[in-house]
Amino acid sequence: MARTPNLNDTQRILLTTAARRPNGSLMPQPDTLGRQTTRIRKSFSTLIKRALAEEVDVTEPEHSWREEGDRRIGLTITAAGRASISAYKMFAPADIAPTELVATHAATLSPPVSKIAQVITMLERGATLADMIAATGWLPHTTRAALTGLRKKGHEIGKVSRDGVTVYSIAKAA
Repeated sequence: MARTPNLNDTQRILLTTAARRPNGSLMPQPDTLGRQTTRIRKSFSTLIKRALAEEVDVTEPEHSWREEGDRRIGLTITAAGRASISAYKMFAPADIAPTELVATHAATLSPPVSKIAQVITMLERGATLADMIAATGWLPHTTRAALTGLRKKGHEIGKVSRDGVTVYSIAKAA
């Protein structure tokens, strides 16, 4: 599994804005970032080092981030940059401004699902001990202890045998 790069808010906004542009350009920088030139330039350098953005020749002055002689150099998002943004689930419709992007992302985050919540969900449709062990990564005795804990909390755990395998289910939720 590929490791998701750690990106700060400025880097995420730059990459997200670039991903929404047809040419993939990081320039011009979004107005929402203000005039924090030093921080933005550092972000550009970091994105290049991480291969999340790459330098390209451009003709328009507003698309360049630096110049070498009479050569204008701009930045575009790479495939790795797009993948890092999708890992953060930061794509949004084009009508959402980049400043709203972070707020939108934070609002859509759901709390992490606990393992016991996974077990309860599995029990609602019926699950074997092996299924619960595979889903939670618990050892068999830990999984059985969790079922006991659910019983103590008022859940009515039922079990039936299907083809020689015990299938557990919740008959009544607490």
